Amino acid sequence: MSTLHYSVMLFQSIDLLDVKPNGIYVDLTLGRGGHSAAILDRLDNGHLYSFDKDQAAIDYCRDRFANDPRITLIRDDYASLSQWLDQYGVSAVDGVLADLGVSSPQFDDPLRGFSYRYDAPLDMRMDQNQPLDGAVVVNTYSVDELTRLFREYGEHPHAFRIAKAIEKARTQKPIETTFELVDIIKKALPAKELNKKGHPAKQIFQALRIEVNNELHGLTTVLNELPDLIKPHGRIVFITFHSLEDRIVKKTFAKWCAIDPMLKRMPIPQEKLPKPSFTLLTKHPLQASSKELDENHRSHSAKCRAVERN
Repeated sequence: MSTLHYSVMLFQSIDLLDVKPNGIYVDLTLGRGGHSAAILDRLDNGHLYSFDKDQAAIDYCRDRFANDPRITLIRDDYASLSQWLDQYGVSAVDGVLADLGVSSPQFDDPLRGFSYRYDAPLDMRMDQNQPLDGAVVVNTYSVDELTRLFREYGEHPHAFRIAKAIEKARTQKPIETTFELVDIIKKALPAKELNKKGHPAKQIFQALRIEVNNELHGLTTVLNELPDLIKPHGRIVFITFHSLEDRIVKKTFAKWCAIDPMLKRMPIPQEKLPKPSFTLLTKHPLQASSKELDENHRSHSAKCRAVERN
């Protein structure tokens, strides 16, 4: 089955969102509109605000949802959520959904430079109007900066070794394509590392993509804003694809669902302690069904977590 329009964990995530027919919802990651379409299927007089930085996604969904007055498409980083809702006069919403993965059309278009499997310009920008791309990072960042990125965002054990190899290679000529970078990474790694399961460039490409698109900053920014935007009994559903973003979502949800530790130390009867702001709906993250895993290999690393406002 083609992965072009395969929305990861579609049914689980929409069920968790528990869409109210007249509610107000936000899809933070529009992509090709799979999750947005499923939300619209459950709306009557409600409204959906869908975000994406990628103009190609906005253009595609403008055609897909043409003349549907229940959806507003917003071309911007979801970190700007509060400002946009203010602009539309929305003070609170009934639910928010985010699928944090790179969309299949972005991965499968060689010219976008997201994949180490195609020889393409080293781009990796979700917003193609921004100046920072993958080539700028690998050709201008210092060894220390590259090491930090590869260690923190790629969690790579040979971060410094790869950063030094990049520094050496770019003194000969600028590193311009994905395959040039893949070749540098492979030559920098010991045979034991190359023999491990998985592509040797995967973690480095992940780190570069996160840096180029400022992904973790955007994630922490929107998570900080969400508690003030969710109505009572409203829900927040996040699908993550790697340990860094999943750790952030997991810790944030746990914090929202816990009673302030300082209050627990005070001489207050348990039954009189204030309730936490949210209730955790997924004690353990949901993962894709075996059927979905058979149909879409990109669902393998997906984890879905959800909370409900008390």
